[in-house]
Amino acid sequence: MAEFWEDNFIEKQEMWGFEPAHSAVWVKELFMEHGVTSVLIPGIGYGRNAAVFSGSGMKVTGIEISKTAIGLAKKHYGPDLVIYHGSVTEMPFDNSQYDGIFCHALIHLLDKKERGKFIRDCYHQLAPGGYMCFTAITKAAPTYGQGSPVGKDRFEQFGGVRLFFYDMATIRKEFASVGLMDVTTISENYPFYIIKCHKI
Repeated sequence: MAEFWEDNFIEKQEMWGFEPAHSAVWVKELFMEHGVTSVLIPGIGYGRNAAVFSGSGMKVTGIEISKTAIGLAKKHYGPDLVIYHGSVTEMPFDNSQYDGIFCHALIHLLDKKERGKFIRDCYHQLAPGGYMCFTAITKAAPTYGQGSPVGKDRFEQFGGVRLFFYDMATIRKEFASVGLMDVTTISENYPFYIIKCHKI
């Protein structure tokens, strides 16, 4: 996964523009409503979804596997932006707990074991009373079932990308133990779920 991202996506740089994802705006409103002041963004990329949180007064910390993306994020959003270089599968990178965690369009790139560890690692870094939100591609996507099967509901597509497609049963199974609250459907370039969890 890491090599594919580095070699094929970042070479296009800023391919999604600078407007935040709809889900980032939605989650920012949730975080503001609940007084979130610190946000961890695994898979921060070149920062387009970070600005919506930092612009609302939240302190943002990121994790990113691509050095190119980290350079772009610091170029566009300031050199003081804290971003750990590495894979989310290697979390944690610090001992901090965060009021909010936002992860956009990343979890469905991981295999089952990696997803389980990633969800647990995020939950451990979530402060008591905090909220974490993940966006994940759904089975309603037109590409569901296309490409080469590499596991249950997981397919290799687009010349090497392995995508896992979520449904509600899988969400309940993977997130029930980490404070699953509710699930919202949102349209980005594909249909996504926003999976919202709360740590009591």
